[in-house]
Amino acid sequence: MTYRVRLRGLWPALLVLTLVGCGTEHVGTGSRAPEDVPDSAELEARATALQTRTDRVYVTEVAGYTLATQSVGVLGDDGFGSSYTDRNGHVIQLGVERAGHSPADCGKKPPTDGAADYTVCEREGESWYRATALGHAYARAEGDLVVTVSAALPGVDRATLRTAADAAHLADDAELDTILPPLGGAPGSQPVERGDLPPEGDGAPDNGVGASG
Repeated sequence: MTYRVRLRGLWPALLVLTLVGCGTEHVGTGSRAPEDVPDSAELEARATALQTRTDRVYVTEVAGYTLATQSVGVLGDDGFGSSYTDRNGHVIQLGVERAGHSPADCGKKPPTDGAADYTVCEREGESWYRATALGHAYARAEGDLVVTVSAALPGVDRATLRTAADAAHLADDAELDTILPPLGGAPGSQPVERGDLPPEGDGAPDNGVGASG
């Protein structure tokens, strides 16, 4: 059965623009020798520095797409988000959050209010597919989490998005080591250096006029 529903769970378009506009560094998530992988305590510490937990970190695989490292970060309070891009700049976003609602809620017909962002919502296996004119997503519940894979239209077609959704899984230790920033490398973990601060005094910026001013 198909309903007109309000789409929830798609990431803001701003993230897509950021990835495309700022350049993207990619990494793979291939297997590594067990002796090269840090212990679970270090991996958990790295996840904590990112303000998330290792049991929130999911990865996916889809042909032609690779992880954009600068997209890795916390989603919501302690969830996890990342993006995968292809050489044409198309972006697939992966998000994992504690369930504030069930993905099946999109199958409940809301009051008709004429909102422009209403569209179809359909169940496919264990996931729910939902779409608007601008973007679409697959979402599924795993315990107390909701795993969502989303993308903009028409750049990423439904079949490609479904492949990414089906492949989304909890990261193993080797994948965690590849994805999580090293300790001290998480966003906000290092102070920002200011070049205009004098070495002495109260630390106020040096706004003095130079010889040419």
